[in-house]
Amino acid sequence: MLRSRSKLEDSLAHELVHAYDHVRFKVDQHNLRHAACTEIRASMLSGECRFTREWGPGQKISRGWEDCIKRRAALSVRMRKACKDDAHAAQLVNEVWHSCSSDTRPFDEVYR
Repeated sequence: MLRSRSKLEDSLAHELVHAYDHVRFKVDQHNLRHAACTEIRASMLSGECRFTREWGPGQKISRGWEDCIKRRAALSVRMRKACKDDAHAAQLVNEVWHSCSSDTRPFDEVYR
């Protein structure tokens, strides 16, 4: 029987994606677009936004996964000193969304 992953396991997976990105892509800590991209990838690849973790009353099923990733990435980018406000964080996430959400390295596919 398959066991669902815990939030701790999702958090570890999230941080491992960040570690991979920092080594593989030389992420610049001061570049907010780099921060947005690694946050998108970490939320997407860690499984923390999968259906069973995020879906609840009032949640949209069709785009809930994407909305979760964007929301989590924007929250993380917002914590950076150089980020002006929530709108700026959301704008940065949207600017890099297409290229970063399509990059599943080092995996072949995304775990939903």
